[in-house]
Amino acid sequence: MTREVIKSVGIDIGTSTTKLIMSELTLGRVSSHFALPHFEIIDRQVTYESDIISTPLKSEDEIHLQSLINWLQREYNRMGVSLPDIKSGAVIITGETAIKKNADAILHYLAERSGDFVVAIAGASLEGVLAGRGSGAYERSKTQRGVVANVDIGGGTANVVLFQQGKVLETITFHVGGRLVEISSEGEILAVSPSLRPWLDYKGISLKNGMSLSLEQFREVSKQLCHDMLGCLAGKTSIAALQCLVHSSSCETLPEIHEVVISGGVGRLTHELPPARLPEVAIYNDIGPLLASELMEALKRYPFHVAAAAQTTRATVIGAGMQSTKISGATISIQPDQLPLRNIPVVKVQVSQSGQEKQLELEFLKGKELYADHDSLPFAISLGGLPYMPYQQLKELACIFGTLYTRLFPSASVLVVICENDMAKALGQLLRLYSVSAIDVICIDQIVIDHGDYIDIGEPLHDTMVPVVVKTLAFS
Repeated sequence: MTREVIKSVGIDIGTSTTKLIMSELTLGRVSSHFALPHFEIIDRQVTYESDIISTPLKSEDEIHLQSLINWLQREYNRMGVSLPDIKSGAVIITGETAIKKNADAILHYLAERSGDFVVAIAGASLEGVLAGRGSGAYERSKTQRGVVANVDIGGGTANVVLFQQGKVLETITFHVGGRLVEISSEGEILAVSPSLRPWLDYKGISLKNGMSLSLEQFREVSKQLCHDMLGCLAGKTSIAALQCLVHSSSCETLPEIHEVVISGGVGRLTHELPPARLPEVAIYNDIGPLLASELMEALKRYPFHVAAAAQTTRATVIGAGMQSTKISGATISIQPDQLPLRNIPVVKVQVSQSGQEKQLELEFLKGKELYADHDSLPFAISLGGLPYMPYQQLKELACIFGTLYTRLFPSASVLVVICENDMAKALGQLLRLYSVSAIDVICIDQIVIDHGDYIDIGEPLHDTMVPVVVKTLAFS
């Protein structure tokens, strides 16, 4: 096999809207015929985009599951596909929807019913990374000298990711979104999100249900939201000083940003004419249109070059459906009946030539402390920076691994090992040989992953590859 096309789905359940895309991912061999086979995703094409619907809610704090299921079934019928046709993808719950009381259950329920290997992803910052990939900011960063920030603003949050030369530097998420203040066409406040309350108190702004404000008063609130967020991104205000507006951040200080890309539902509205009357502001019963126009005005006062987004409203869903999957193979060692595996925490270990057993035991115990709830599969072990090892050394490593793992985790039924280099087949066979108990071993390679990440491993494609999703929840 030199090429194969697999279908991938992306489903984004956001604060205001829900949408779906279907993609075709082309797998191709990127290694020479004189080297070990190495396959990667060499092309991605969106083949279907659903209509954008309002996210169905059962109540103020609960998502309407049956409505989502009915919608998903209608979309799959339109596409003419069945669940076994879908080989990869992600369901992601974003913005304010992620804090609904049944969000986690719905996330996993939909993921399991969306295809053979569709994973559940949550977390504002991971959402930001996916949106940055879907919007084109990630690709732009490969050709720009400085830092490119993607600002994805939806109904509930503004998720910012900073890229440099195709790498994620930092992420930060703000409580900035169009749906945080819901209004009527007459200017009456219908609802104010609790997540915005700390910032409103900090600014001394009174917004309460039933109050009526003028266009200029709503404009002033939107203006201050935009300036506080941009001031933080520009380094004029520290992250610590703006904790009332910051949802989460991967750092205490942001690097200098040279270019910004605006995506999300509010990003799409930046291309519309500024609203001149309250009914134009309240076209979606929130302040989204006004937030978009004030954002573009505020950007004129900051030293950022503003670049156009390739995608706005669908940036996150495209990132989830097209950019979340990697391929491991062809020198892998797997137990097909154990796959797929989802949401496995990762412990990364550095293997040295001396004191291996004591070093590995300390790492395993650290993982046991962090992930004590997972009895059958406590965590996956990532071998970082492991050089080529002669067979005898590999055998010694497998013996230590197998002995330690079965002693420290007697209830474990599966051992998952992730290698960066092409050595998984040999190591996996040796681990089976040297494990004290009858334990299933899954050993994959060509995947770079860090301590604190989570990993999903899908069912095999042919018998030589598996789809993999690395979820960097350290950013969430």
